[in-house]
Amino acid sequence: MRTPLIGYALVATLGALQTGRPPRQPRQVKFGVEVQPGAMDSLLLKDYNPSSSLVVPETFVPKARFPVTDVHAHTSMSGVRTLEDVDAWVRTMEEVGVERTIVLTDAVGPEFDRQVALYRNYPHRFQLWCGLDTTDIDAPDYPQRAVAELERCYRSSARGVGELSDKGWGLQRQRLPRGQRLHIDDPRLDRFWNKCAELKLPVNIHIADHPSCWQPLGPRQERTPDFQHFNLYGKDVPSYEELLAMRDRLLARHPEVTFIFCHLSNQGNDTAALARALDRFPNLYLDIAARDYELGRQPRTAARFLSRYRDRVLFGTDMGRDKAMYQGWWRLLETADEFIPGRIWWRYYGLELDAEVLKSLYRDNALRILRWPN
Repeated sequence: MRTPLIGYALVATLGALQTGRPPRQPRQVKFGVEVQPGAMDSLLLKDYNPSSSLVVPETFVPKARFPVTDVHAHTSMSGVRTLEDVDAWVRTMEEVGVERTIVLTDAVGPEFDRQVALYRNYPHRFQLWCGLDTTDIDAPDYPQRAVAELERCYRSSARGVGELSDKGWGLQRQRLPRGQRLHIDDPRLDRFWNKCAELKLPVNIHIADHPSCWQPLGPRQERTPDFQHFNLYGKDVPSYEELLAMRDRLLARHPEVTFIFCHLSNQGNDTAALARALDRFPNLYLDIAARDYELGRQPRTAARFLSRYRDRVLFGTDMGRDKAMYQGWWRLLETADEFIPGRIWWRYYGLELDAEVLKSLYRDNALRILRWPN
């Protein structure tokens, strides 16, 4: 008769009490190898950064294969404070092959005007998009005020709106009770969206967040501790699915507006579901900003997706203005390199996109749907 494992553990413990030696742990085998104690047992996961013995190609791509329009950048994240900072940014853009950059200010009023002035020396290199006025949203005149400020920003050179963000707390900057939040499908915004269509202003929206944000923090959490402050598990916010449903209602109600849902609409983990949304809504576009770790972990799936929807996806970074950052994107998208070091622990694999897909992603789609001065 077999003795249960718990029986062995009990015998070992009793024996240890009699001999004074620590109890012997049950034998543990993983994938055919017996696990034994050693110096790495006390190593914390956050400190685990293994070197790789793989000898694989490492391709340095100093400049993009085709001219690039970066549709997703921010003044603050790029560390731009002065005219000299903008000069330096332009020099970097020239070195790496970025022809134009869209600066998503999400600003209105004096702050939008300040940022317009900051980039005034480069009207053909930068395009600024404004935000949405979310003050006093319960006042009867709110829809008119929101439209009036949009028109003022348009006259001041805004050629798009964004990045508007709703991760569940609403579009306002402060966190309010559920009943007081303004979500993207709120009827109070219908006039605003209609005005965007009239002025032919595309809109960049961040809806929901990476789906792992709705999962508990712990050893099964997909993203590293660097991202734990984004976690929404147990918070008073709609579910991931409810937020995507808001997206779908907005797209259906305003088919005349060009919506760019950034970060692959936070659905890059499930390109099949994302494809269904693209097929359903012709006014839905995407950018790939800050989702290198989604594309690079599924290179074959991602390459097929970008090829199939080559007219619907735009290039964006959302990661500052460092030269190496841009060059990392070129390596990921243009080469077949394997086991590329990733910025958030995961290793990436090059997509090796063909020329036509690259041209559409890098530049052609942006020129087709965005408004640039002649």
